[in-house]
Amino acid sequence: MNSVQIEDKNFELFLENDQINKRTRLIGIQLNVDYEDRCPIIIGVLNGSFVFMADLLKEIEISCEIAFIRVSSYKDTESTGIIKEAFGLPDNLHNRDIILVEDIVDTGLTLKYILEKVRLQAPASVKVCSLLLKPDALLAPVPELEYIGFEIPNEFVVGYGLDYNGLGRNLKDIYSAVN
Repeated sequence: MNSVQIEDKNFELFLENDQINKRTRLIGIQLNVDYEDRCPIIIGVLNGSFVFMADLLKEIEISCEIAFIRVSSYKDTESTGIIKEAFGLPDNLHNRDIILVEDIVDTGLTLKYILEKVRLQAPASVKVCSLLLKPDALLAPVPELEYIGFEIPNEFVVGYGLDYNGLGRNLKDIYSAVN
C-alpha cells in the first residue's frame, strides 16, 4: 500500500518494512558486539516499541533480560509534555547494563523522564536504542541515544508500532501524514 487513511488523516508510504528489517539487523549486530560477555536488561517503552523490539530481539544473540515500561505523553499527533506513567521500571537495575528501546524520539521529554527514573537505581550503564529520531523536534541532546534506526523529518508517522489515536500500530510499513 502506498497510502492509508486512519480516522480523519491520510498517510503515505515513508519507510518500507524491508528497509526497517535491514536497519534492525544492523543494530542487532552492533548490540551483539557492544554487549559481548555482558547480560543487559533490554527495556521496551510501550506501547510503540513492541514491534521494533520484537524484531530487534530476534537479531540479538547475547544473553539478555527483557522488561517493559509504559509511559505516555501524546494526545492526537502532539506531545503534551506531561508524562503519564502507566506502569514502571523493574527494581533490579542497580549495577546492570540497561538498553532502553524506543519506537521514536521526538521532543525527548519522555525519554528524559525515563532516564531520570533509571538513574535513580544506579545502573552500570544506560544506552538508548530508537527506531526513529526527529532531530528537528529534539528539545535537548540525549547523550545516551547510541543506536538510531533512521533520522526523519519532524512529521507525524504511523505504522510498525506507531499509532494515531491507538490505530495503525499493526501496519508493517511506516507512513507519514499528508497535510
